[in-house]
Amino acid sequence: MSKKPVALITGAGRGIGRGIALELAKEGFAIAGCDIIYKPRNKKAGLFEVKEEVKRIGSEFLPIQGDIASLDDHDKIIKAVREKFGRIDVLVNNAGVAPKVRMDILETTAESFDRLLSINMRGAFFLTQKVAKEMIAGLKNDPKSRPSILFISSISASVSSTSRAEYCVSKAALSMAAKIYADRLAEFGINVYEIRPGIIKTNMTAAVREKYDRLIAQGLVPQKRWGFPEDVGKAVAALAQGYFPYSTGLILEVSGGMNIRRL
Repeated sequence: MSKKPVALITGAGRGIGRGIALELAKEGFAIAGCDIIYKPRNKKAGLFEVKEEVKRIGSEFLPIQGDIASLDDHDKIIKAVREKFGRIDVLVNNAGVAPKVRMDILETTAESFDRLLSINMRGAFFLTQKVAKEMIAGLKNDPKSRPSILFISSISASVSSTSRAEYCVSKAALSMAAKIYADRLAEFGINVYEIRPGIIKTNMTAAVREKYDRLIAQGLVPQKRWGFPEDVGKAVAALAQGYFPYSTGLILEVSGGMNIRRL
């Protein structure tokens, strides 16, 4: 049994997931990082680069190979965390993908739609179901613990992008899943939160970097800069630390002020 609180993060090998892992490690969490890409010899990128960084910070990191879209992998992921650390205190549903090709909604394919819903929403929904049951069982042994679950959605949960409709739909569905789980798990003292990142500089946004550079320069983001994975990581850390105990169901936007309605 780990003496440190344990956070399970999906999609931890890069981008926002990596940023979350490092910020939680700084706050004293042991990290179980799950990703579909698993290359132990690669210490420059991916799960094992993150592992080295977490070790440098002074915490533990368990790399787990798993496809969040595969429900069969969920038991494997949870078993690995249980065997290594003995419990899960925080689940961060971060794994997600963008469309392989941006297309107008009138051209969106069923294949792309199904892929995004499977990874971005369905996988997180059912992993949360299993982890929540683990947390409920754990509360019987440790009633004073305060486990929590976080969903990393997107401003696209409420902002239209006609060139990637399936992404918006997947994030809107994920947002509702977070709300329903917050409602259902409140009786157990398990708080559930949603974080909506804005324009974050990651590999996912690399293909549209020039577009967003231009839009940010034109004033799209009041704080006039890109967001970074650590910005999201710090928000996750604040929630995971329990600084918002009376706010289950909270939606926290990390977008540099894009939530402000302006004329």
